Amino acid sequence: MEQKKTAEIDFDAWAKMARNDPEGFEAMRQKAIAEVIDRAPAANRERLRRLQWRIDQERRLARTPMAACLRISRMMWRSVLGPNGLSDRFAELQRLFDGEVARPLPVEAEAPRGKVVAFSRAID
Repeated sequence: MEQKKTAEIDFDAWAKMARNDPEGFEAMRQKAIAEVIDRAPAANRERLRRLQWRIDQERRLARTPMAACLRISRMMWRSVLGPNGLSDRFAELQRLFDGEVARPLPVEAEAPRGKVVAFSRAID
């Protein structure tokens, strides 16, 4: 399979396809994403497929392309700065390099748990 760098992708051709043939663009987009995931190490493919599904759902739920961009951007920032995110991992790695003993993350850093609320059903 031929590997493409970002610089090798013809942005103008993709933009023209998106304007003139949205269905063709979507098929081309999905094919390109599938090719990238298929080239990833086998151990990462399932995680990448799940991540792409999440991204696609954010796009589907957004009312406009700009809203989709903002939703996906927020999702990425949460994975960097949120609880147990990349920033926390870097801080933990720095502590290990500084010679500190590895310690579990504080309880408040765990993902918040929600309360399940039961809704009553409407009577037919």
